[in-house]
Amino acid sequence: MVRHTSGLAAGLPADDDVLLDVPDERLAPALVAAGRGEYEAAAKLLAATREAGEWENRDRYVTRLAAFARSRSEWFDDWRFAAPHDPDALLVKAELEVARGWESPARAELLRAVTPLITAAAEGDPGDPVPWRVALDHARGTNASHTVFERLWAEAIRRSPHHYGCHVSALQYLSAAWYGSHRECFDFAERAAQDTLPGSLVQALPVRAAFAYLTSEEGPGPAAKVPRERLDEAADLAIALSREYAADDPWPAEVRNLLTYVLVRLERWSDALEQLRLTGPYASSFPWDRISDDPLGQFLELRDGVRIEVAAARPLGGRGTGRGSLTSGSH
Repeated sequence: MVRHTSGLAAGLPADDDVLLDVPDERLAPALVAAGRGEYEAAAKLLAATREAGEWENRDRYVTRLAAFARSRSEWFDDWRFAAPHDPDALLVKAELEVARGWESPARAELLRAVTPLITAAAEGDPGDPVPWRVALDHARGTNASHTVFERLWAEAIRRSPHHYGCHVSALQYLSAAWYGSHRECFDFAERAAQDTLPGSLVQALPVRAAFAYLTSEEGPGPAAKVPRERLDEAADLAIALSREYAADDPWPAEVRNLLTYVLVRLERWSDALEQLRLTGPYASSFPWDRISDDPLGQFLELRDGVRIEVAAARPLGGRGTGRGSLTSGSH
């Protein structure tokens, strides 16, 4: 094992080179400017995504800018004052207030008060699906009925049938942890993955369903148990998706991080090592922040563990299968 472990580091960046949640080359300057108290770069960036219909980028940028505004709000306060009806500022405000409401013990009550902000964001650009992703998150936090959820979902996919963020929010609503079941979650994820476009991140929905299942706090009864084959198929689909993107590409980094977690839980060590090599230096908070207060440290520790497992399966230089049974205690 010792003989092979060092060799398995090939293709993996050094620990000091791995970064958490690195912004892309478009978002980074906007965050730097916001740090100086200037909102113009953020406003220009979001306006460009809206005008070009770059909904996936728009969703990511809105989420990151809202998170930054939570800790440093001066730039955003100035933006809101200068352009109170700007559809991009309205969207960031809606995302910001939903995120704040989630952390309160009075979550449902606080989130209901945010409803007018989401409505204003949706009216700011009627073709934008991102306010409807915010609305789906909001529905989950306010205990909205399936009827309300289905109405919001219809509005979201009418604007962008393959929008990844809206699909993720819908999947969370349908998970066993919220208002659905493991079966509903997988059925929804698999249908969406089959119906989406080639290379779409929506093809990672089944592996998200697998993650929700494997991290479920309550062990499912026999009727709710998901067969091992279904978990492996979800992982295989995400592996095929990952291979469509270049190594060290930040765009699919979160999907690759998530896939690595699921592969580790399935004890598919060689497949997990392949994803770690493809991920390169781009660690993401999710999913590691769900299991550790130090997501970067957790990612690096897991990399070492995967290398050791792969090396242990090749004591004489042979190759392991990369597959195994579910880890002890897995659902």
